[in-house]
Amino acid sequence: MVGRRSMKVGVYIPEDIVEKLSVIMREVGAESFSRVVQESIRLYIAEHSWRTHGDVVGAVGVLYDHEAGEVDEELTDVQHRFLQEVVSAIHVHLDERNCLLIVVVRGAASNIKELVGRIEKIKGVKLVRLMLMPKP
Repeated sequence: MVGRRSMKVGVYIPEDIVEKLSVIMREVGAESFSRVVQESIRLYIAEHSWRTHGDVVGAVGVLYDHEAGEVDEELTDVQHRFLQEVVSAIHVHLDERNCLLIVVVRGAASNIKELVGRIEKIKGVKLVRLMLMPKP
């Protein structure tokens, strides 16, 4: 690639991880270990850079027990407190007790971090999973 400099770095990876990676690379047709490592690093940067600064876009997945306390109301209240960041939300009934809430967000990383922190503290929330990336 013209204009891009590359650096060679050494990385020690446990044998069991290399073996698992090799199997997956064969199954998906990936031919270059270097490209897989580069893609992994890009994903790591995208997944974690939101924690430090800038604007982000993405989704917050929330698995929760809707029978626990007033979890539905509390989740709605939190979303209303962050109207500038919450773009949309999808509610999925998984079974009689469990629901999945997907909250689409955009805005300052610090505000999204605060939103996520408040969601994690709600009684009945079992798991919060983020898919955030820097805003283009």
